[in-house]
Amino acid sequence: MRNSATLIIAAIMAMAVSGASATMRISDDIGGRIGAYVDQYSAVRNSGEKVVIDGACLSACTLVLGIVPRNRICVTRRATLGFHAAWMPGPNGKPVPSSVGTQALWDMYPQHVRQWINSRGGLSPKMMFLARPRADVDVSGCSDDDWMR
Repeated sequence: MRNSATLIIAAIMAMAVSGASATMRISDDIGGRIGAYVDQYSAVRNSGEKVVIDGACLSACTLVLGIVPRNRICVTRRATLGFHAAWMPGPNGKPVPSSVGTQALWDMYPQHVRQWINSRGGLSPKMMFLARPRADVDVSGCSDDDWMR
């Protein structure tokens, strides 16, 4: 019984150590509910995982920039970020602007991201795109080791 407990503890510790070196890859993510992304990226932040943005990261996906430490995020040549004001489905299914959701997005973005958005007129219903977003939003380019895995 004692050996079983020791093995279980060792397995849990091994998973924790290997999880810290894991990498989350984002590509072709069109976004979704803000709360779901906050939960997902908070778990990534707490796990120590790195994030590679290797394609589209749109809408709520961009919250990664405000939740995961920027020294654990990198972008490839294929990365594109897309920002817009939040919305929710209205009674007839059409999008209705959400000032509460937009404020939540805004509050989570770091200052350098907010500056970039403001320099383009602020968040609006129309998506604004940033391709190869390195210096513009203060993230690093990925090394070959990061994005080739």
